Amino acid sequence: MAKTVSDFVIDRLKEWGVRRIFGYPGDGIGAFDGALGELDVEGDGIEYIRPTHEEIAAFMATAHAKFTGEVGVCVATSSPGAFHLINGLYDAQMDNVPVVAIVGQQGLDALGTFTQQESKLEQVFADVACYVETIVSPQQAQAVVDTAFRTAQARLAPAVIVLPHDVQALDAAEPAAAHWVSRSSSAPASTRIVPAPEALEAAASVIDAGSKVTLLVGAGARGATEQVLELARKTGAGIVTALRGKDVVPSEVPFHTQQLGLLGTLPSLHQMKECDTLVLLGTNYPYGEFLPETGQCRAVQVDLKPEQLGVRYPTEVNLWGDVGATLDALLPLVAQKSDLGWQQGIAEEFQGWEREMRAEAMVGFPDGVNPRRVYFELNERLPENAIVTADAGTTADWYAHHVRLRRGMRGDLSGRLASMLAAMPYAVAAKFAYPDRPVVCTIGDGAFQMLGMNELITVKKYLGRWPNKQLIIAVMHNDDLSQVSWEQRTQDADPVWRGSQDVESMDYAGYAELLGFRGIRVRHDDEAADAWEQALRHDGVTLIDAYVTRNAPPLPPKITKEFRNNTLKALAKRDPLRVGAVVDSAEALGAEALQRAKNALHLGSDEPGQRE
Repeated sequence: MAKTVSDFVIDRLKEWGVRRIFGYPGDGIGAFDGALGELDVEGDGIEYIRPTHEEIAAFMATAHAKFTGEVGVCVATSSPGAFHLINGLYDAQMDNVPVVAIVGQQGLDALGTFTQQESKLEQVFADVACYVETIVSPQQAQAVVDTAFRTAQARLAPAVIVLPHDVQALDAAEPAAAHWVSRSSSAPASTRIVPAPEALEAAASVIDAGSKVTLLVGAGARGATEQVLELARKTGAGIVTALRGKDVVPSEVPFHTQQLGLLGTLPSLHQMKECDTLVLLGTNYPYGEFLPETGQCRAVQVDLKPEQLGVRYPTEVNLWGDVGATLDALLPLVAQKSDLGWQQGIAEEFQGWEREMRAEAMVGFPDGVNPRRVYFELNERLPENAIVTADAGTTADWYAHHVRLRRGMRGDLSGRLASMLAAMPYAVAAKFAYPDRPVVCTIGDGAFQMLGMNELITVKKYLGRWPNKQLIIAVMHNDDLSQVSWEQRTQDADPVWRGSQDVESMDYAGYAELLGFRGIRVRHDDEAADAWEQALRHDGVTLIDAYVTRNAPPLPPKITKEFRNNTLKALAKRDPLRVGAVVDSAEALGAEALQRAKNALHLGSDEPGQRE
């Protein structure tokens, strides 16, 4: 039997399948950390990964849950450490993944006395967590731990266990068959929920009636790739993926037109504007302006989060269930269509779009490397089983536009929260989860300066644990918070304010070299391909410092009147970067227009380096 409450909690974590914890120490969680350390010395512990900041620990736990399907676990001390976890826990909440955070607290006798680092942690975490509870006695510990894990898994959300310092060291006690004592189970609740037969029949009737079916697939369909593809084959549907669902449907599927929206594709937008039936599978896609007009189509939604059913589009049938299990039950009810013209037309249009993306990647800018070229050359060389992470900002645009994740590859980012700096902890967590696979982190210089640079220290510390040491960090070095710079223009009609937007320049490759890693500098477009070749040949850590233009426009698939007018107004207000923004935008738009004209004439694409 466990000696202390901390020992008991650790044993219970093991029963829940926990094999790795991301944590940062402090006196408020000291006895628990001590118990972890004692087990580690005995060789019977849980792997403890200590990054450079608690926020990173929470992001790593979230990424671990995303990449493995397991519950991610992070640990921190009382007030300051606990507070630092919050951003990463919101990432878990908003992207529907299970995480359990264990946080320290001052001793029970000190609560309510305004002592150092005492705060009302249950109130602090009340919004972000689906379950928050403080363990106040040894006999209560079992029920709190079990409920936290079971609820996190069932609700697809973070849960928080508050563990006061004195309780951590109390003698463990087996829950008794007594009043007020709960004896709980460490068995998870099954989430393979299947809707009622009549609901499935109603959904099949809607789908069968359509002649232009589109599937909008999100991360909630992960694990159901074959069922999604079978539904598309039976219905002649096109497939659009939400950004976090990018790797759910392999890029080699010809009628998968990738993403939708500002960082999406024109074929995806056309699907939404022309379909007569929309099937949403495991997605809470938030941008309603890109979805079909009200009344344009009939719609069905499948989701394991019932509160997210029917909130984005007036769906006719809402199926509360696991996507894979629901499609297993639905597929036999759906008729096989013989006319696949809609699907074939989608595939043909997407081929033209890919030529357009290639043409935009080959544009040369006078003021720096084309960031699209960096991503295009990566995509041309992505090794099998690669894992790619992207950050919020323009890196998400280039990732969506140019990276094609083939079967077996993985990719992810901070989705609905869209937090900066997540790409780096995501990449490092991916290496811990899959130490035999190559991992590529793509990140902007602003995000890299936040906490990403710190994590190269974490990588140096743990590099020896990875059989495949290949980790590549590509920093988009433009000395600018470029996504916000463009948003100031396109959304608010304001010129760029350099006081808020400039990022202090530094030698990122040199910083990597100081830590003993390989640094590669890319200052010209034609150096991008060789940089990736070198990095992918190196069994170690490589940082690619890409000196990209700050003015490359993250063009949406279709430029709206508002986008155009706001940009023109901003430039007319003496935008300090207006010359570069105009020149680079003209180059990009020119390449886009030329290739679009060629697509219309079926002339194909230019070879790299050839432009008219």
